[in-house]
Amino acid sequence: MSPTTGLLLAAGEGRRYGMPKALVADSEGPWVHRAARALLDGGCQDVLVVTGARAEEVEQLLGQMPEWGTGQVAAVRCGTWARGMGASLRSGLTSLATRGRTVPRRAVVHLVDLPDVGAPVVERLLREADAHGEQTGQVARAAYEGRPGHPVVLGQRHWEGVLGGAAGDAGARSYLRRVEPLLVECGDLATGEDVDEPRSGTAALT
Repeated sequence: MSPTTGLLLAAGEGRRYGMPKALVADSEGPWVHRAARALLDGGCQDVLVVTGARAEEVEQLLGQMPEWGTGQVAAVRCGTWARGMGASLRSGLTSLATRGRTVPRRAVVHLVDLPDVGAPVVERLLREADAHGEQTGQVARAAYEGRPGHPVVLGQRHWEGVLGGAAGDAGARSYLRRVEPLLVECGDLATGEDVDEPRSGTAALT
């Protein structure tokens, strides 16, 4: 399997939610911890978390993970996070691309507000990306009952194209429309639905 880094986008202010979703927890713990562990347990060698809104608090929360400081979980701040997900994606991919000899061959882009997406989704996505890598160049996307969602596998050869179109809240959407990634059905493992409003059982970690 190719060296793989999880790229967790956790920079947004969560305007509709009322607070950054990277600072939300439920009975299973902080969402940012759960998303990072889903990437690690699903097959990523390390995780880079992109922070932005209330970055210091999010990074303090990440510091409670045993993987923090070991090279498995790290963070990069996006100074332009208010411009939308595209800015966060640009910041994360640029950071990965400038690692020198440790540049990963692919990234798994995940979002912090998908609390029911766990390691089995990431594992299946990577397995299918490997199986069809020659045809797709390692670009694959989780789907839920046929609906494209996250995580998304991006082979290194696709990063330049993604960076060229990442703006606003579109992220990699325009690029993925052009290249038609391999869709990997994961609806039996999760809903893949993002949580935009507070719900019972969640709390703010402030």
